Amino acid sequence: MRSVVNTDRETSMTEWLCEVPLAELMRLAAALRDAGFGNVVTHSRKVFIPLTHLCRDVCHYCTFAQTPRRAAKPFLSPEEVLGIAKQGRAHGCREALFTLGDKPELRYRIARDALRALGHDSTIGYLRAMAQRVLDETGLLPHLNPGVLSLADYLSLREVAPSMGLMLESSSPRLCQQGEAHYGSPDKEPSVRLQSILAAGEARVPLTSGILIGIGETRAERVASLLALARCHATHGHLQEVIVQNFVPKPGTKMQATPAPPFEELLWTVAVARLILGKEMSIQVPPNLNAGRLADLLAAGINDWGGVSPVTPDHVNPESPWPQLDRLERETRAAGGVLAQRLTLYPRYVRAAGNWAHAQLRPHLLRHSDADGFAREDDWCAGRGGRFIASPSRRPATPRAGALAGTLHKAWDGVELEPAEIVRLFRARGDEEAMVEASANELRRATCGDEVTYVVNRNINYTNVCVYRCRFCAFSKGRTDEDLRGAPYVVDLEEIGRRTSEAWRRGATEVCMQGGIHPSFTGATYLEIVSAVKSAVPEIHVHAFSPLEVTQGAKTLNIDVEVFLQQLKERGLGSLPGTAAEILDDEVRAALCPDKIGTQQWLATVEAAHRLGLPTTSTIMFGHLESVESWARHLLALRRLQRRSGGITEFVPLPFIHMEAPIFRRGAARPGPTLRETVLMHAVARLVLHPLVTRIQVSWTKVGPDGAARILNAGANDLGGTLMNESISRAAGAAHGQEFAPQQMAALIRSINRVPRQRSTLYGAVPNEREAAASHAAPLQPPFNRSAREYAAAVKPRTVFPVQAPELS
Repeated sequence: MRSVVNTDRETSMTEWLCEVPLAELMRLAAALRDAGFGNVVTHSRKVFIPLTHLCRDVCHYCTFAQTPRRAAKPFLSPEEVLGIAKQGRAHGCREALFTLGDKPELRYRIARDALRALGHDSTIGYLRAMAQRVLDETGLLPHLNPGVLSLADYLSLREVAPSMGLMLESSSPRLCQQGEAHYGSPDKEPSVRLQSILAAGEARVPLTSGILIGIGETRAERVASLLALARCHATHGHLQEVIVQNFVPKPGTKMQATPAPPFEELLWTVAVARLILGKEMSIQVPPNLNAGRLADLLAAGINDWGGVSPVTPDHVNPESPWPQLDRLERETRAAGGVLAQRLTLYPRYVRAAGNWAHAQLRPHLLRHSDADGFAREDDWCAGRGGRFIASPSRRPATPRAGALAGTLHKAWDGVELEPAEIVRLFRARGDEEAMVEASANELRRATCGDEVTYVVNRNINYTNVCVYRCRFCAFSKGRTDEDLRGAPYVVDLEEIGRRTSEAWRRGATEVCMQGGIHPSFTGATYLEIVSAVKSAVPEIHVHAFSPLEVTQGAKTLNIDVEVFLQQLKERGLGSLPGTAAEILDDEVRAALCPDKIGTQQWLATVEAAHRLGLPTTSTIMFGHLESVESWARHLLALRRLQRRSGGITEFVPLPFIHMEAPIFRRGAARPGPTLRETVLMHAVARLVLHPLVTRIQVSWTKVGPDGAARILNAGANDLGGTLMNESISRAAGAAHGQEFAPQQMAALIRSINRVPRQRSTLYGAVPNEREAAASHAAPLQPPFNRSAREYAAAVKPRTVFPVQAPELS
């Protein structure tokens, strides 16, 4: 590849950039950065693994590269590598940064001998093996900086590392001449480095690159270098970040007397980099090289601080310690930004991991990431809890919060938000996150007052046998699942009646019934179930059957869904749970539950129920495969349905419980939502659905008492049902209990200075007699589940089956 030289266009661009006042350049750059990243400033919590300090190059400013005489040993041993990685994991790191010299075996016999003793014939081969072990044994995501690589090298290493790095430093061949910084360093030849950067793109490797300023280059050469990187990125779209690093003179090097570039030169270069590379490119400056000046760097247009380690020093710049993360957060916040942790792979590449990450790495990325591709910021998970993170404190709004404030006002006015506005709410962090939570809670208070409602009910999941193969479901049982999550069962009609009567004696006003799609069940079965409940207790409300069960029941009877719903209503059905919605985004449903009813059929079934006077709840299951854009589409679909039909009683977010879910066990889903995402789902729903759906319910089985208390202060106003028996969440791995008794509900509600109220299914008042019965409930008798084999022997299977889901590859 020919060397990059200045063109007339580049010369005129450089002249213009040099003429514009620095303050104006910075203003333009910061505005461009805000358009791409808002106020989010990222960093990666990493551990630094210097695999070898040997290098065949002799850059005149570098103290990382050492000769064999100075190096303590040629390579770190596998035990040393893993020891550093495990220390990093213990301190919450998610990245293992491997830094090493460029192909030392080509220069030093000691490197060749050491590699042979380690069982390898090249540094790249040993690096690959160590990255694989770190990935397998610690779960940290490797980021590799091994120098110039070939296409074959990239293709091999991308199997063990989501990202790699190769600094261009400079595209000026002049710096390779005698007396210049790169003289005697064959791997610093610009054409060689640019060819390697392009090879990374051809291999679909997300790459970090950048320039080093103050090593003898001119401003024009910096512009040429940035334009060369822009051309590489335009070819493959693979540069995930560009670093602008300022030279720091180091004792003992040939350039120790060379002065560091003035800070204004760094600011100028950062602003120019942003203007050349655009709003979507992540631009980084190492914070440890610029202590005390971070606000100015943010004002110049950067959006990333790079890797920061709580464990290991910066081995490339050992004289410059990393800033403590709490100090980095404070300084970022003081400058109007919010610090967010990313992975070694940037969010936009995580979201497109199917294109950019090797298949072996995708499960690891999913385990580490949230719905937007950032690092999970806590160890909380639905069903089990974890370290509890308090609500962010709310501070005065910054100028950047103006657009967000406008969206919040629009929501309060009951205006339908645009999808992009909803996505913005879900992406709120820091002060803006606090604004969203507070606004949702204020809207809750203005709309619903301080009451928190709950219903005393009993769950009856009448079978866990299901012919559908939803990939998220740990409750349903197929013929091959008898070794998992308990035996297949069917609750017969007599037992349904007994449980209903027992629930009534314990103060219940409702039975909630759902189950798997049993191969022997027909629409007549569902009619019989309703009749069994009403025969046992005529006064009890029957809240039963998801839209999937309704459509399946109608299908077996060969009648229209609305006709079947009318038959259920005549038998005593009072309302329907709006479950089986999962995520109303057919692209996601195709991967999550491909044989299930689609978005439009779900909406049509619910709307048919509303036409017949059968109210429904509404739900979302989130934290698995979907994106924040999916959440926006889902909420808008529900809002528009409610505008048409008016039959939705409440919205119930259901965080995905991952522990026993097949799709998670196969490495194809995230481990549920983060606590931040869970809180925001309830808060944003309050804002988006206002004023059409005014009740937002928090599922205590999913989030536990502490999580429920937090969410009730972020816009929710209902705690759902006491349940008495809980099967579905517990089958997935939840550990929050089978029953949340009325006394416990009331105590939790009062603990946050709210007013408890027992309600009916449809939010009406409950007779005093029911409240008294609920407060003096006797212990539950052991439930009886009939063996599915026994049931199958007595009942001839029906012949209507859904299309079976293909197995996950």
